[in-house]
Amino acid sequence: MGHVSPDRTLVHLTTEPPSVDAALASVADPAAGGTCVFVGTVRDHSGAGAPVTDLTYEAWNELAAQRLDEIAQQITQRWQVRRVCLLHATGTLAIGQISVVVAVSAPHRAEAFEACRFGIEELKHDVPIWKKETLDSGEADWVMGA
Repeated sequence: MGHVSPDRTLVHLTTEPPSVDAALASVADPAAGGTCVFVGTVRDHSGAGAPVTDLTYEAWNELAAQRLDEIAQQITQRWQVRRVCLLHATGTLAIGQISVVVAVSAPHRAEAFEACRFGIEELKHDVPIWKKETLDSGEADWVMGA
């Protein structure tokens, strides 16, 4: 499988909504024939269908950064990719704001799609980032691994 040096990966927790443009710029590579980007946004309802006003993300920063880096390295070892970017916001975000961006460039589209899907699924499953949904009723619920 492919190997990407550390300067070909970008993982970052940010207190601002992640930038799709920054993610795309970080995975740009002249040897890439395809780039796949997943953008996660704050939706206006909970998993149970209740109206949501905002989300607050909290992370165990050191472990989250380490785990993001591990996922990026797994991607580079499993697929022949050129560059990988994993970005996630912390703090309170409004409806419609971007919470997470995963971008992968590869010589061919199949690898880019597969690696990007793996990246977001692993991030949601295994990175210590929690979200609190604030409902329009005023209640707030912590949601794990959603």
